[in-house]
Amino acid sequence: MTTTATSAPAVSAAAPMPWTASLDTGDARMDETHQEFVDMVNQILATPEDQQLPVYKAFLAHTVEHFAQEERWMLATGFSADNCHAEHHATILETMRVVEAHYLDSDTTIISRMAEALAEWFPGHANSMDAGLAAHLKSVGFDSVTETLADPSAIQNVTMSGCGSVSCSS
Repeated sequence: MTTTATSAPAVSAAAPMPWTASLDTGDARMDETHQEFVDMVNQILATPEDQQLPVYKAFLAHTVEHFAQEERWMLATGFSADNCHAEHHATILETMRVVEAHYLDSDTTIISRMAEALAEWFPGHANSMDAGLAAHLKSVGFDSVTETLADPSAIQNVTMSGCGSVSCSS
């Protein structure tokens, strides 16, 4: 009798992205959303590649809302709509949508590769742009839970076009 070994579906060999205090931005609601983002990246990396699409679709939907949330906060606190922080978000979302299309077109390793790339990208983004945004929100008295300003006059008439951090390099 001949037996054939069946191999288990491939799971990413990448180490999970740990949630560490270094990812804290100083805004509890932003940090909660970020922790969900990290958890979902790790869930993708732990899921066999042939089963990743539904997990990835949920992650994409979460990321759309995550970025929209930050962009609402930016607009409410004086950022221009075309600031570079929002441009980074748009680039990531565009890439994520293309990844889904490639996966459906038979590139079953691309979701793992995207999750690995996001695990590499995210800490720098959180520590620069998002931490800067959190500091800005605090400085103008913005409550990210209620999405309101304690004193609307705290927002200057000048529209900010930066990234929400010292640097736009992340």
